[in-house]
Amino acid sequence: MPNKQASFDYIIVGAGSAGCVLAARLSEDPNVSVCLLEAGGPDNSFFIQAPIGLAAMLPTKLHNWAFETIPQTGLNGRKGYQPRGKTLGGSSSTNAMLYVRGNKWDYDNWAALGNDGWSYQDILPYFKKSEGNEVFTDELHSNDGPLVVGNATDASNINQMFIDSCIEQGIKQIDDCNGIEQEGAFYYQRTIKNGERCSAAKAYLTPNISRKNLTIITHALTEKVLFEGKVAVGVRYKKNNQSLDILCNKEVILSSGAFGSPQILMLSGVGNKTHLNEHGINSVHHLPGVGQNLQDHIDYVQTFKVDSKEDTFGYSIRGCFRIVKSLFEWHKHRTGKVTSTFAESGAFFSTEKNLVAPDAQLVFVPAIADNHARTVNFGHGYSCHITLLRPESVGEVKLNSNKPEDSLAIDPKFFSHQQDMAVIKKAADKMQTILEGQPFTAIRKEMLYFVESGNEEDLERDIRNRADTQYHPCGTCKMGPKADEMAVVDAQLKVHGMEKLRVVDASIMPKIISGNTNAPTIMIGEKAADMILAND
Repeated sequence: MPNKQASFDYIIVGAGSAGCVLAARLSEDPNVSVCLLEAGGPDNSFFIQAPIGLAAMLPTKLHNWAFETIPQTGLNGRKGYQPRGKTLGGSSSTNAMLYVRGNKWDYDNWAALGNDGWSYQDILPYFKKSEGNEVFTDELHSNDGPLVVGNATDASNINQMFIDSCIEQGIKQIDDCNGIEQEGAFYYQRTIKNGERCSAAKAYLTPNISRKNLTIITHALTEKVLFEGKVAVGVRYKKNNQSLDILCNKEVILSSGAFGSPQILMLSGVGNKTHLNEHGINSVHHLPGVGQNLQDHIDYVQTFKVDSKEDTFGYSIRGCFRIVKSLFEWHKHRTGKVTSTFAESGAFFSTEKNLVAPDAQLVFVPAIADNHARTVNFGHGYSCHITLLRPESVGEVKLNSNKPEDSLAIDPKFFSHQQDMAVIKKAADKMQTILEGQPFTAIRKEMLYFVESGNEEDLERDIRNRADTQYHPCGTCKMGPKADEMAVVDAQLKVHGMEKLRVVDASIMPKIISGNTNAPTIMIGEKAADMILAND
């Protein structure tokens, strides 16, 4: 039998973008005890702290779960790749550090779906509460939050070529993609503080690590939530091959992400009863929406090669010398190319008129970007991602076994809805026109994966051969009213039909947002902390 351990007021499972926020905010009260469980290790690695280190983590298992999907029919039978952070800070410790909130319409739509308190005006104060913006000082931004947000300091010169080419194609330049107007071309703001990654862990945990009422346990793989009837009373986790129980006085909060949170619920007996029985798991509560409603941003990349003398990253003698030189600069001053997030500029645009919000996002990279950096291409180049912001395709996450260490059956069902291919082709056509635009003429060489401009069959073939995630899985513990049979949590993020159990992370998103998901997930953590404390 597992050993008994201490009890805490709150147990938070997962130290990712939302979990770190919850741990910090709930432990602000010295009379409240908080335990934070994380399956990964500490976040003190050079590859986490140095922004450029993401290039080493993305294609490997370094601080990375490195999940795979099941074979995707829409991707010609390929398995998709799903890198997720496995360390304090979760994916905020391994991502590209872009600060993007999404569109006002996204949140108003959440509220319209029956989630009171989640309109844009409701959630804006929580974006501002988290944000410490070094540049913008208007009514939409804050300068004193823990998450430091600022402009690129050493962006490549060719980013301006990209923006100029966007302007040629009718996309105007804007200063702030999180401002009043999202549509336009711009330089991304990033979550970097003094030349180092400002993850959720760095922003929320590191300053509060010495709190006596905050216990952080790393390398702790959660096995299940413990219940008495339908009341959550604790968590069982495994550390050093030993199962341990900890008890909660107030709540268990799952913050393990779009894959981890539904997995833990199902392993604990909360989910579709038929599916749980297939794996020998006794049903505690039949909740068919657990693991359903998986949404993700499908993404397609095009690349053009350039000469190594250009201001780009690449595998060459000149490129390696630049990086070595910049490592010394970063070590001494925390400046230089090591502070690059690779994704430095971008754009939002609409593929047709009168849309509720832009449906396509561009992410420009002054490097050859190929297969999540798992395919090495010698030389230099520039690349651009086109991301389908509001896909119609919806997938699911299921168990492969009743063991927490076993892989999941992740099925995004990319391009299962025909509309998604039609929209991304239209968006990709525009992206190619931008990348072949006049501002790039002096430096552009051959295309890495040649697609004849205007050839729809050639383009669709290449998309199905190479497209994959933009790393934004969400929705698998859908927020919605009880009348929605696919809803897992209510607007307070409490699990339907259960007591003392919440889910707080990107999995609660009823619809994927029109942009990157890290800042919105931190916002969700801030709002959830307020709701929990208000009910305390």
